[in-house]
Amino acid sequence: MSTKSQHTNFIKSEAKRLGFLSCGISKAGFLEHEAPRLESWLNKNHNGQMSYMENNYDKRLNPTLLVDDAKSVVSLLLNYYPQELQNQESYKVSKYAYGTDYHFVIKEKLKELLYSIQASIGEVSGRAFVDSAPVLDKAWAAKSGLGWIGKNSNLLTQKVGSFYFIAELIIDLDLEYDNATTDHCGSCTACLDACPTEAIVAPYIVDGSKCISYFTIELKENIPEEMKGSFSDWAFGCDICQDVCPWNKFSKPHKEPLFQANPELLSFSKKDWEEITEETFRKVFKDSPLKRSKLAGIKRNIDFLKQ
Repeated sequence: MSTKSQHTNFIKSEAKRLGFLSCGISKAGFLEHEAPRLESWLNKNHNGQMSYMENNYDKRLNPTLLVDDAKSVVSLLLNYYPQELQNQESYKVSKYAYGTDYHFVIKEKLKELLYSIQASIGEVSGRAFVDSAPVLDKAWAAKSGLGWIGKNSNLLTQKVGSFYFIAELIIDLDLEYDNATTDHCGSCTACLDACPTEAIVAPYIVDGSKCISYFTIELKENIPEEMKGSFSDWAFGCDICQDVCPWNKFSKPHKEPLFQANPELLSFSKKDWEEITEETFRKVFKDSPLKRSKLAGIKRNIDFLKQ
């Protein structure tokens, strides 16, 4: 077995040991197929007020600008599909936000993975990325064979659907590279048909500025009046296009203790949400992604849903 093959196998086995769902590896370089898509998406203002999407355009398309002498992009998936779901008569929170903020959880796992690589293989330099940096996560995951980009623009896999986080290690180590898989959406339009705000403007193209997740998390000002009645009680994020995807019939509950939901979140009624105090919010959502919206943002969303 070649050294390159041994290194590749070691990284994939370590990823599995750390609880990642799967690991795929691509050669670091310019994403030429993504460049025109990203440019078109930005030109159509599909990013809305997410101005950060316009920053670091070149770095988004070329990881060698993020890590000196980058050779490989190691893409990793971490399952977050919950064992138990919220009270369905309540205001809804996206499943990814049930437990501890994934940035903390995944960053620790990536640090440990990089440390293991350095301890076993030697001097390897690299950086860990968890969706808060200019990296096109889904494009790299698809390029490394972990799934295909579906019509709702999420990464999909035949075995486990799409309820997982994507993260990367970009390292200066040559490895064996995986091949992209094929698209298995076929003629299905479930996600396009189900989106209540028509954010999926065409197969594979999402207008982020029309997405419920955008309105409830990213938008800092008041939600436009014309959106009234179209949020289906989503108060933080939205899972509709994933919930209706046939491939998510194969989702299995995660095994990450830090992603376990606070029981209070699962049992909250609408009344509980409407009367939540700063003290309760801090207690229930101590290390939660909901802290990003703060209590004021959640109250704004709930007031909008009640009208």
